[in-house]
Amino acid sequence: MGKVEHVRPSLMYEIKQVELAVRALMDEVLRPAGVTTLQYTALTVLARRDGLTSAELARHSFVTAQTMTDMVAALERRELIVRTPDPAHGRRLLISLTDSGRAFLDEHADDVAAIEKRMVSKLSKGERTALHDMLNRCRAALAGS
Repeated sequence: MGKVEHVRPSLMYEIKQVELAVRALMDEVLRPAGVTTLQYTALTVLARRDGLTSAELARHSFVTAQTMTDMVAALERRELIVRTPDPAHGRRLLISLTDSGRAFLDEHADDVAAIEKRMVSKLSKGERTALHDMLNRCRAALAGS
């Protein structure tokens, strides 16, 4: 019998595995609060970039416009976000966090930070810094910048 060759998985496969593991832990933390990981991501985007349209929020949250439409409706019902007319473009609606939305993010910040801390727990401080840098350069390369 021949020797079994172990081929290392592709980097894209390994990145996806990390994403799936993070998503499972995030779902576990957020499920009791009635918010999905994708909804939480949208809230964190709004915390950094207030006043986005639904299409802009979708792009920054890595979901389709249709998915975002459903998410915005759900988050608005929960009073975590509010839509207001854009004073510069009448028919456009801009999405912002409400005080309840900010409080929700604050309430779950430690649990989410604990997931990230766990994810990088086997890396040194220098390796964590290098990982941030390398991932940002990979993102920039794929974006063409």
